[in-house]
Amino acid sequence: MAARVSSLVALLMYIGIPVQCLFLEPDQSLSIPDGWTFMGRLSASENVTLTFALKQQRVDILQDLVERISDPDNPLYGRYLTLEGVSSLIEPASVTQTTVQKWLQKFGIEDCQTVQTLDFLQCSMTVGTAEKLLPGSKFGRYVKGEQSIVRSPVPYEVYEELSDHIDFVGGLHRFPMERKVLSRGWGKPQPPKGTFHLGVMPSVIRKRYNLSDSDIGSASNNSQACAQFLEQYFHQHDLADFMHIFGTGFKHRSNVDRVVGPQEGPKAGLEASLDVEYIMSTGANISTWVFSNPGDDGAGCREVSKGIHTFRPSFPASSPYVTTVGGTSFKNPFLVTHEVTDYISGGGFSNVFPMPDYQVPAVMHYLKTVSKLPPNSYYNASGRAYPDVAALSDNYWVVSNQILFPWVSGTSASTPVFGGILSLINDQRLQKGLSPLGFLNPALYKLQSSENSTALFDVTVGCHLSCLDEKVEGQGFCAATRWDPVTGWGTPNFPQLLKAFLPK
Repeated sequence: MAARVSSLVALLMYIGIPVQCLFLEPDQSLSIPDGWTFMGRLSASENVTLTFALKQQRVDILQDLVERISDPDNPLYGRYLTLEGVSSLIEPASVTQTTVQKWLQKFGIEDCQTVQTLDFLQCSMTVGTAEKLLPGSKFGRYVKGEQSIVRSPVPYEVYEELSDHIDFVGGLHRFPMERKVLSRGWGKPQPPKGTFHLGVMPSVIRKRYNLSDSDIGSASNNSQACAQFLEQYFHQHDLADFMHIFGTGFKHRSNVDRVVGPQEGPKAGLEASLDVEYIMSTGANISTWVFSNPGDDGAGCREVSKGIHTFRPSFPASSPYVTTVGGTSFKNPFLVTHEVTDYISGGGFSNVFPMPDYQVPAVMHYLKTVSKLPPNSYYNASGRAYPDVAALSDNYWVVSNQILFPWVSGTSASTPVFGGILSLINDQRLQKGLSPLGFLNPALYKLQSSENSTALFDVTVGCHLSCLDEKVEGQGFCAATRWDPVTGWGTPNFPQLLKAFLPK
């Protein structure tokens, strides 16, 4: 399947929504993931919302531009396109827009919203209409805990005349996979004395990654953002309480400046609270937005036939146009020491996206030098390999629903921390009149190709969890010297990372 520009445009500051594939491979099975309960078919009069991805134009040209704009040795480095510039490249052809609109109108579907690039349509309709529009579809309600979603996990068809105009349809097959965010105990938070601590908090993050209390944002034109999924929402008062407890040592903000999308529900989600609190305490004093969208995906193991398993890469983590963050933990959970792999860290190789040129030497080095690898049948060694970097993901303190939770763990923690550190680097670049970092990977892999780089702490101990079968017995990939598919290049050493990306 060819990559659409939705993954490319993210690095050009355009926000896209990843959705699932329309056309099923002959051997691809549709199944309901564990934990989801079928509650029954929906009546024909109930409403559903579907997303239609229209065929884009000139994606090859945009891809070439992305590679040049992201290469620090290219004259175009940092000269980003505007959203209008992206639109002029990839906007679907007039015949595509007209054909899809006539098709929808034929079924009486008029309640649709689009985006500026005109390549996505989100339409509301009755179940009866949807099942006529997509023959074979059967919509039902599925429940897992407090989550309730509508899906049609069966094969469906589209009319032949649409095949040249639609890439895929979202809202039918893919079930959100809940990330593992766990709270493992109670206690009273205390600032670390020396290297001793009772869990990860902003002061521990700053100590481990060499951020001082004066490392905060000050550029007026800088901003950062995080996203919340799975119908989880943060609460502003939780953020304020968190900063009151943990943010006394550095200048910070206690409110999110803007929320894009729904912000509902009486209860805050632990994962959403974690994301917002740690991007804003690491990327401190920087204007922050939150994007809210009901859907998510994870990583793990997939049974391709009875008793036969393969690793299941996650999206968008496996996209070659995303900087993906793995998870680590302290070797001694109560000391600020060196880090080891967190067994819940995601990682592996994409089954869809080929390995990008920027990472080929690093990945080939790993595959050739590591003594123990999973069986070849479990992964695609020629696919995009991830993660690219890592950060702590274990034993965090979080405020959610005005309750202080200790020892919360999940790879959701590592991404906002690393993101906040990049926001601080962008802040320094903007103050010097430079462009923000944008898509980091080409520059990152060039930086780390030097044997003498000290911008990241290499993590070399530990393996992550994979398929619990007789063949691999739960062991996935393992950390190694230099890049590996568990912790990437390692965890941030802020002063050196700043020095590398801030030319004199």
